[in-house]
Formats: sequence, structure tokens, C-alpha cells
Amino acid sequence: MSTRERLIESTRTLLWERGYVATSPKTIQQLADAGQGSMYHHFSGKEELARVAIDRTAEEMRASVGALLSGPGTPLERISTYLRREREVMKGCPIGRLTQDPDVMATPMLVAPVAETLNWLRERLAALVAEGVADGELNPALDPVTTAAAIVATLQGGYVLARAANDPQAFQQAIEGVLALLGAPSVR
Repeated sequence: MSTRERLIESTRTLLWERGYVATSPKTIQQLADAGQGSMYHHFSGKEELARVAIDRTAEEMRASVGALLSGPGTPLERISTYLRREREVMKGCPIGRLTQDPDVMATPMLVAPVAETLNWLRERLAALVAEGVADGELNPALDPVTTAAAIVATLQGGYVLARAANDPQAFQQAIEGVLALLGAPSVR
């Protein structure tokens, strides 16, 4: 892996584990086994490097989630597959966690890919809910846009509950709760 790639991957790791504020250029350089000169040769500074790292994380998330939401099955089955997929619950969402970082939220260059990715997710879920309503699989009283927002809020909130309780089961309960409200069968 090139020095540039090591810097990007190290930044991605540190942003997920620590957030932007707690990720110093020195820590990035140490994890990447790169010198200060190498970092500033490839990037103008921490902010640009963080943007590249966030962009990559967002792209990977959209690709993997998009594959699940476009996969086989009914709309509710695809939503269930996405929500029940394997994930590192105790680390939280690598994109959603960035919303808790005041420096990310105050920096337009950094918040843009975060907001775009969460908006993309809501739009994809809203389309599936609309499809499920049209097919008669989901309750016709469901508003696709507000239901998608509730699904994303439950997902992100599930991470918070799990971290607060130091128990991934809290995340699973939140996910199973929202799926039950949508009418999905339980996985017991």
C-alpha cells in the first residue's frame, strides 16, 4: 500500500474510533507509518485528508448498502436484510458518528459527504417503502419519507443505545422494534 493510501486508511480508522477532533496529524502519521513531510506532500492538511477519508467511507457505505437494498426479495425483505446485516455495533456507524463531532459539523467541506450519505440512505429507504406500499406489502398509511427517516433514526439511535449500555443487544432490540412496526417477521 502506498504512503498516500496508508494515510487515508489510517485516517478512516481513527475518524471511526476517535472522531475528527481527537485525531491529530501526528497520530495519523504514526498509524500510517508516514512522516510529516509525506502527509503534507499528498494533502494540504488534516482537513483535506479527512475529506478524502470520509468520501471513501461514504462511497463504500453507499456501495455495500446499495447492493443490499437493490438485492433480491420484497421491499420489506431488503430493508430487513440491510438492518439485520453484520456490523460493528459497538463502534457505531462510521458516517453517523461524525455527526457527533462539532468540528465536522462546523466544517462545510467535512459535513457535506456525511449529509449527502445520510440523505441518500433516507431516499433509498423511502423508495423501498413506497414500493412496499404500492405492492400492498406495507401499510398504506405509511408515508415513505417519514418512515425512511424513522428507520434511519432508529438505526443511528440503536448504535447510541448499544454504546451507552455497553451491550450490542440494545442495538438489536431497536432494529427488531422498527422491523416489527413495519410488519417484518421476528428472527428468533
